[in-house]
Amino acid sequence: MSQNLNALKMAILADGVIDAHEVKQISAVIWDDGKIDREEADFLFELNDAKKEAVPEWTELFVKAISAHLLEDAASPGEIDADEAKWLTDKIMGDGKVDEVEKALLTNLAARGALPKELANL
Repeated sequence: MSQNLNALKMAILADGVIDAHEVKQISAVIWDDGKIDREEADFLFELNDAKKEAVPEWTELFVKAISAHLLEDAASPGEIDADEAKWLTDKIMGDGKVDEVEKALLTNLAARGALPKELANL
């Protein structure tokens, strides 16, 4: 992880809460080039797994950014390919539980017709 993302992660998680100001900071950093790359997507999952609490804006940002990472890439636009499905499964199941933020992501992907079948029963 780049130093900037790692430093931001440490600062945000110092109190375990992702607040509205921090959501704006995260958004500015990850969308600075107009796309979400794998490092930024990993960063979002790390924040989500480590947080104790978060404002609703966090869920909105997380769902929008991870969906964009998966569905707006050059390799498989509009769909989740096998590599992306494995990555997503590993990230969601990495901490052993599916939290409300991850459920919102899965709901969004299902609504867009892009939910990998491996994740349909979570």
